[in-house]
Amino acid sequence: MFLASKLLSFATQPLAWVVVLLLCGLLCMPVRRKWGMGLGWVALTVLLLQGWQPLPDALLRQLEAQHPEPAPGTSLQRYAGVVLLGGALEPSYVWQAHSQPALNDAAERMTVPIALLQQYPHLRILFTGGEGELFAEGLTEADRARIFFDSMGIPPQRIVYESASHTTYENAVFSATVPGVNPAQPWLLLTSASHMPRAMATFRKAGWNVTPYPVDFRSGTRTPWTQYSLAIGANKWHLALHELFGLLAYRLAGQA
Repeated sequence: MFLASKLLSFATQPLAWVVVLLLCGLLCMPVRRKWGMGLGWVALTVLLLQGWQPLPDALLRQLEAQHPEPAPGTSLQRYAGVVLLGGALEPSYVWQAHSQPALNDAAERMTVPIALLQQYPHLRILFTGGEGELFAEGLTEADRARIFFDSMGIPPQRIVYESASHTTYENAVFSATVPGVNPAQPWLLLTSASHMPRAMATFRKAGWNVTPYPVDFRSGTRTPWTQYSLAIGANKWHLALHELFGLLAYRLAGQA
């Protein structure tokens, strides 16, 4: 399943589509020059369209709207804790090269729980994440999370870690076996808003009593038509397509 998720991640990268189209065009040139030129123009069109952000934002908005953030003033007293999914930490090789914690562009997954712990002294965190990188060595994501939370001054007794999972499905299944954790109790599920539909479906399928607490929103109620960036647009397309195809794959596999 882990290897399949990595293949899916590659297949949902729009820049990979451009490479495939260009490669096909080059291969066609010696025997079908017109076809080769046509594929080259298609590749260029696909590349340019990727930078226009209203298109991927429309997909992200649909994903993020499925589980809105809690209304201001909502009390969290009834919850046992926060299930925090990994994915906000830079790879192990980055951490091993520096003395400071390194967060990526999903940093809200790590910072928001700190405020929740300060506001609700009864809450605890269950961090779930082994290693999301293929052939990775060194610190697991749970190890890196422990370093981060220790540096923030969070008491160790308020956080438990699950360090064997590689996928969202394994997050749900392996976390249920952590000593002292009861999935039947009400828990908050905290992850990126675009990832929340797949995470909620997976955790509920695994028997968890979870309520969504989405963070890391990437879209607003609307996107200005002038927003254009090849780098940001390609990243948003990848994020949206990865979640849409990932949710479909989980449903077909009976895991969501």
